[in-house]
Amino acid sequence: MAAQREHDLIIIGAGPGGYIAAIRAAQLGMNVACVEREPALGGTCLRVGCIPSKALLESSDLFAAAKLAERPVPTRRGSTGETSGLQAHGIQFVDVTLDLATMLGRKNEIVDRLTKGVDSLFRKHKIVRYLGHGRISGPGSVVVETGKETVALKARWILIATGSTAATLPGVRLDGDRIATSTEALSYPDVPDHLVIIGAGYIGLELGSVWRRLGAKVTVVEYLDRILSGMDLEIAAEAKRMFERQGLNFRLGSRVTGARVEGDHCIVECEGAEPISCNRLLVAVGRTPMTANLGLETVGIMPDEHGRISVDKHFATSATGIYAIGDVIRGPMLAHKASEEGIACVETLAGGYGHVQYETIPSVVYTQPEIASVGKTEEELQRAEIDYRKGVFPFSASGRARALGQTEGRIKVLADKKTDRLLGVHILGPRAGDLISEATTAMAFGASSEDIARTCHAHPTLAEAFREAALALQGRALHI
Repeated sequence: MAAQREHDLIIIGAGPGGYIAAIRAAQLGMNVACVEREPALGGTCLRVGCIPSKALLESSDLFAAAKLAERPVPTRRGSTGETSGLQAHGIQFVDVTLDLATMLGRKNEIVDRLTKGVDSLFRKHKIVRYLGHGRISGPGSVVVETGKETVALKARWILIATGSTAATLPGVRLDGDRIATSTEALSYPDVPDHLVIIGAGYIGLELGSVWRRLGAKVTVVEYLDRILSGMDLEIAAEAKRMFERQGLNFRLGSRVTGARVEGDHCIVECEGAEPISCNRLLVAVGRTPMTANLGLETVGIMPDEHGRISVDKHFATSATGIYAIGDVIRGPMLAHKASEEGIACVETLAGGYGHVQYETIPSVVYTQPEIASVGKTEEELQRAEIDYRKGVFPFSASGRARALGQTEGRIKVLADKKTDRLLGVHILGPRAGDLISEATTAMAFGASSEDIARTCHAHPTLAEAFREAALALQGRALHI
């Protein structure tokens, strides 16, 4: 074992929680080390999650739009076919083809540039990076197994930010090829004839959209009787109808009991239904905290039945000097949630005050159209017996949405009936992921629907629809 090295803070994991925490801690003057077993920094989100999936969503959307705008070939009767979205702009294509290798290459290049960017930030802030598997070996101690040697580290504080891995299902054995997770689904070598996805959550719908646009038949199998569990039911139901029009097939209320590979096909067994035969099977049933083999037992930390680590409001575990953030603790498994927790944690360690406002953490599904949400859903308010008012504005009444040719969906605003304070905002429509930021900021500062209604919004913009929804809540929308 090499000589022991000392730091103020050791972070295990370089995902969006870990690397952001490392940078902020370095800004605050700490001597920081970060242990990461993958050669590329950025964690699941940057390497095989958020970023590559969004790159493919963008590319596949462009391909689908171009394919729909192929110049119609007249039939014997002289029909010219229907006008697609791009054709309405006067844009036509001939013989549109897919170069999947180039599309995947673009995705890989984006990931490569961003991971190198994180590496550059580590060098800029003098963060020491250890490549290998980090494991706690006692209070204030971490060992790094590099494959060539074991490096012993000491620190005043240890921060666990190891993230999560794809969850599995009993009876469904992953083979990393025909039956696989989202990691493999980001790099299929060809477009499947038929892709079956287990799980109608964010990951399943996004990747299902990618491969459907590229030509695959896609069947989404979901145990619940709805898609997007946890999102506003009205918005989710409308989104499902849109996805069905795009060609996604849904089998809701269906429990998968097993899956196997037969030759170049997969057979998916479902309770009380005929088996489904497909080329590839994507298991997208959520994620599991990566807390195994971290040496937690050496400091008396016991994860709960879900593998999560318990922490207090300052992210401290039951072991002195050891903290945890992100997917390994309670709360939504979102990159931006982990980043906020990392910042709050190290600012507290530095003697300041760190806080995460969990009520205003937004969530986004990057389908077409996008779906975004912050705060309470209508169902949550009803269960809590909170009196509320609702305002809805359709994008079909938005001038900017009309100009974009993206008029499906709506903005839904929920506010307290007595105080008018915003309680939740739910968006299904163009660029919802960007629009939700205004709602998040408004809610973070305790804004009312009247505050939004009386704030001037630039014209013509999609953001005007948020103001109109706030006006609609008060019964005075201007454009419906």
